[in-house]
Amino acid sequence: MTRTVVRGARWPGDIAIRDGWIEEVGEVAPEPDDHVVEAGGGIVTAGFVNTHHHLYQWLTRGRAVGSDLFGWLTELYPVWARMDADDVHAAALVGLGELALSGCTTAADHHYVVPGGDEAVFDALAEAARQVGVRLHLARGSMDLGESHGGLPPDHLVEDRDTILASTAAVADRWHDGSRIVVTVAPCSPFTVTNELMMESAELARSRGLRLHTHLAETIEEQYDCLERFGCRPVEYAEELGWIADDVWIAHGIHLDDGEISQLGAARTGVAHCPSSNARLGAGHCRVTDLVTAGAPVGLGVDGVASNEVGGLLPELRQALYTARQRTGRAGDLLPADVLGMATEGGAACLGRDDLGRLEPGQRADLVVWPAEDLDDIPDPVDALVLGPDRRARTVLVDGVAVVDDGALVGTDHTANRRALTTHARRLWPDDTDLVGSPS
Repeated sequence: MTRTVVRGARWPGDIAIRDGWIEEVGEVAPEPDDHVVEAGGGIVTAGFVNTHHHLYQWLTRGRAVGSDLFGWLTELYPVWARMDADDVHAAALVGLGELALSGCTTAADHHYVVPGGDEAVFDALAEAARQVGVRLHLARGSMDLGESHGGLPPDHLVEDRDTILASTAAVADRWHDGSRIVVTVAPCSPFTVTNELMMESAELARSRGLRLHTHLAETIEEQYDCLERFGCRPVEYAEELGWIADDVWIAHGIHLDDGEISQLGAARTGVAHCPSSNARLGAGHCRVTDLVTAGAPVGLGVDGVASNEVGGLLPELRQALYTARQRTGRAGDLLPADVLGMATEGGAACLGRDDLGRLEPGQRADLVVWPAEDLDDIPDPVDALVLGPDRRARTVLVDGVAVVDDGALVGTDHTANRRALTTHARRLWPDDTDLVGSPS
């Protein structure tokens, strides 16, 4: 079989790919029939892994810009309730395209809003991932605790527990292949789901060998809510329901004490660190270095672009580094190589993937070539990439096949997708005469 070789990288050298897998890294001797991808002195990394996202939120950027999480959700729930599967598909095409252009080859999307119970929204997400060409960890999210029973979401936006579980099984039957599309069982959060749904979701996931995901310990308000309703903090609540384990990763994990961090580390429960979204919503600082020291897998997440309007993963590396140093006051606590590891190998560990995240033989050929013409004067290429100006990927390969080539998406028209998204987004805001200066 013809071999693909990425040649001419400043770092880490040539990379030989055969049948979708990395075969060799370093000095690769040429073979007559090599298909050569020219790196042009660029920097090559493993493909980034986005451990937490809400693709549908591309429809609602720039709203509730001065709100905390609960206020932000309260404003946006009624708008999200107007979505249909076509809206979600339009948002996912743009969102996954932006992720690919920012070096992301695997994205975990947590979709928990199912208006009218129409599970076609999950088909829309999977189909968009296939079109863009990236891997999708499709988290079938859910909410079954409405306002009338003490939850945050409006009653018309929650689903029946039995319906959720049946739908989750059906989505897994349709889409889960264990590699390109991986279905995850993902009740939304302690303030939007019942403990019965949490427990039965865990049972369903483990009976099928699927992973579990939820929001946990994101805000101090969530902590107060758990104490009032359950008499314990969020991690203790999750532990009682069987959710602190090595087949679980949580989103945010901000409000954790020393004992809880040790508990997550001992259980190898992963944490999706979303530094820009946490800052946008004023949620607090995740204790990333403490979690890593305790042994918890930590990956990076963009989160939804209604709370992180950039929508790309590369800026999260720098933001994670800066946030950690601001929290501890120590510049040496987190280095560029550390955050690159979170974006690659750490993210893969959160998702339970040992076949992704490293540039070494035997790993899947998911990799990114970054243009680096402006970084030649910086001695360390990883420092240059993480601390330097934001940039688009030049080439992105998934299973050795290009999904980005010469800085453009291969499988879809990003400009046309953006235009279509604007039409869909405007439909959700019928009271706006235009989108300039409209009320939030």
